[in-house]
Amino acid sequence: MTSASPVVTRFAPSPTGYLHIGGARTALFNHLYARRHGGKFLVRVEDTDRERSTDEAVKAIFDGLAWLELFADEEPIFQFSRADRHRQVVDQLLETGHAYRDFLTAEETGALRDAAKAEGRTFESPWRDREPGVDDLARPHTVRFRRPHPVSVTVDDAVQGRVQWDSSALDDLVLLRSDGAPTYNLAVVVDDHDMGVTHVIRGDDHLNNAARQSLIYDALGWTRPVFAHIPLIHGPDGAKLSKRHGAQAVHEYAEMGYLPEAMRNYLARLGWAHGDDELFGDEQAQAWFDLDGVGKAPARLDFDKLAHVNAHWLRLADDDRLAKAALDVHLARGRALAPDDETRLLRAMPFLKDRAKTTLELADQSEFVLKARPLTIDDKGRALLSGETLDRLKRLRDRLNLFQSWDVFALEAELKAFAEEEGVGFGKIGPPVRAALTGGAPSPDIARTLASLGREESLGRLDDALQQTI
Repeated sequence: MTSASPVVTRFAPSPTGYLHIGGARTALFNHLYARRHGGKFLVRVEDTDRERSTDEAVKAIFDGLAWLELFADEEPIFQFSRADRHRQVVDQLLETGHAYRDFLTAEETGALRDAAKAEGRTFESPWRDREPGVDDLARPHTVRFRRPHPVSVTVDDAVQGRVQWDSSALDDLVLLRSDGAPTYNLAVVVDDHDMGVTHVIRGDDHLNNAARQSLIYDALGWTRPVFAHIPLIHGPDGAKLSKRHGAQAVHEYAEMGYLPEAMRNYLARLGWAHGDDELFGDEQAQAWFDLDGVGKAPARLDFDKLAHVNAHWLRLADDDRLAKAALDVHLARGRALAPDDETRLLRAMPFLKDRAKTTLELADQSEFVLKARPLTIDDKGRALLSGETLDRLKRLRDRLNLFQSWDVFALEAELKAFAEEEGVGFGKIGPPVRAALTGGAPSPDIARTLASLGREESLGRLDDALQQTI
């Protein structure tokens, strides 16, 4: 790489399942690095495994990227469609002596590989140094890369540092299968080269592939990209992330009520650091992100920290957006909604979003807003609405009926003044009022509950409660 080369990164998922949270972080790191250096972020679907690749998985990957708002700068490339180009490069390697045709059957290969393992040496096909005849060429065969040996393969990894391998420990990689299908390591090199990829940022489970791929780059006379292998994400207990740790797929986090900007913030901080900064937006992340801030140790998923980050971005989110999100949760739960329910939720959002960590909690806390009149008051609430307490509720209702300003701060002052005139602490007033206004459902403090409901709804619910207790 030269300093003048424009930065091009890529995210290259295999469409064999959902978009894993680790893959999402890899996509984010590639996206941030490209933005940081004014380059391009590309997406390539590595769908050469035809048996396991599915249209559903492709859709899940792109849905996940869209939810995270990580969009490629060019149309995505599908690796399988480039098979002819991959075979063309194999022909080039054959012509230059960097590849050879191997006519061993699968059974013969297995037997020779087992023998090599028993003797503590690397498997090599006898066809490595044998010239095939005309009759041989008519037989099914694979094409293998003729690795140079003995040489030391060195990669100056931008995260892991200098990593070295002895080529004698590597076998001759299959480039083309017997059916003519290109293999992963070949296709990756060809595609990255043709796409102009300058930085390969991926999980460190691909680190050993860097040795094989580097040899292919060298054989073709192509400039290697900068490799950056980032540690994987582990569970809170330090073990490899699995189902027992909870959500793994991006769509699960969306369904659990996390905001995409919160996920971007949290994932950026998961294995990368910029000083002690924990909460930051996209503009800051793009300005700060660089590979020297990526740690070598596996990152640990921490749901408490994720909830903290999400709560921060909920507080900053637009009320109209949150009202729609809460409405969607209620609909997903099977609730039949009234025409004005979105308006009700919008009015309540300023008083609810500071208390929630996810949009699911936001929906939970907005239940009282959507209750239809007359409310059913639970037994505990009905027990509060009797005697002097009931008389006090009537006086409060009459006072609020004369009160025109329904601003939350004015309501707080009015409630405080009412308690002082009644000569009691607000603890004597709040519970019965809450029972009348919510039927016993959770809600914020009384002033915010009144503001959330609005003047007409609040007075109507108080009237209903008083009539039920007569």
